[in-house]
Amino acid sequence: MELTVRLKAQALAEGFSDCRICRPWDVPDVPARLQAFLDAGHQGQMGWLAERTHWRGAPQVLWPEAQSVIVLAENYGPEHDPLEVLEQPEQAAISVYAQNRDYHGVVKKRLKRLARWLIAEAGGEVKVFVDTAPVPEKPLGQASGLGWQGKHTNLVSRNLGSWFFIGSVFTTLNLKTDAPEVDHCGSCRACLDVCPTDAFPAPYQLDARRCISYLTIEHHGPVEEDLRSLMGNRIYGCDDCLAVCPWNKFASRAEEVKYHARDDLFSPDLAQLAQLDDAAFRARFSGSPIKRIGRNRFVRNVLYAIGNSGSDRLLPIAQGLIDDENETVADAARWAVMRLADVANTRAGADD
Repeated sequence: MELTVRLKAQALAEGFSDCRICRPWDVPDVPARLQAFLDAGHQGQMGWLAERTHWRGAPQVLWPEAQSVIVLAENYGPEHDPLEVLEQPEQAAISVYAQNRDYHGVVKKRLKRLARWLIAEAGGEVKVFVDTAPVPEKPLGQASGLGWQGKHTNLVSRNLGSWFFIGSVFTTLNLKTDAPEVDHCGSCRACLDVCPTDAFPAPYQLDARRCISYLTIEHHGPVEEDLRSLMGNRIYGCDDCLAVCPWNKFASRAEEVKYHARDDLFSPDLAQLAQLDDAAFRARFSGSPIKRIGRNRFVRNVLYAIGNSGSDRLLPIAQGLIDDENETVADAARWAVMRLADVANTRAGADD
């Protein structure tokens, strides 16, 4: 008991926002839920989700010696309303978590410091994870009492709302556990109803193939045309279902300055972003999670946003990319030109 109290105090001292504990085997329903997701094909091109399902579904298989999982929350709450930029069609909407440094490195450093403290205090062995291993972090978060998986499938906290990352420390120590959290969504459908692409076939179910976060980050090649117009000006991720959650009334701005929005990543100009070549893209997004999708996928997303902008000013930008050496970019440029030309023709007809 005393060790657990000191551990949680140390976690807060390291900068985490909350710390809870469960057993690796406290998520018995994960294998069936994961298999149902895969059987429905909801993973899209994310083939890695179908790999190592024996680990992904059962954390105790990932590391049989582990007796406890320390689940930690890292607040990245914005100081602005993420939905406001959606009303500025010539500007780009970038998901809050990607408006500054890549969180993986920031969170992992904290996890390692906490793990070293735990070893020094009580011995045992540890392994740390943050979104890069087959660990069911959200179910573990619910089992530990950190929050509950809402109808949008993300973890929600009564103390932090929706804006937090999840990290975990697996240990061979037998620590005192916390009670699991229960569902507090009630009859609310805000997250389901706000989704522009209807990516939720039912509450607590996500079809990634229609999710804008998936389409802008994980999906390779051209996006289906019927979905492009629904993406609006969202070029990297989507915060809609998180932003409308009523539990965000308890959210606060991130204390970690590395999560505060960079000036050049807070509603940047679409025209500037579309003209980035590979070198300029890499330079601009050095240290950012955006860098991992590469210039071509990024400019593809920007061109979809330009096509949705209805702005004559952006037509020459799209025209300048219709012969891009990357066919996916060229396809997106042709689509944008067609969309903007249709808008221009409609306006001309109205003026007549």
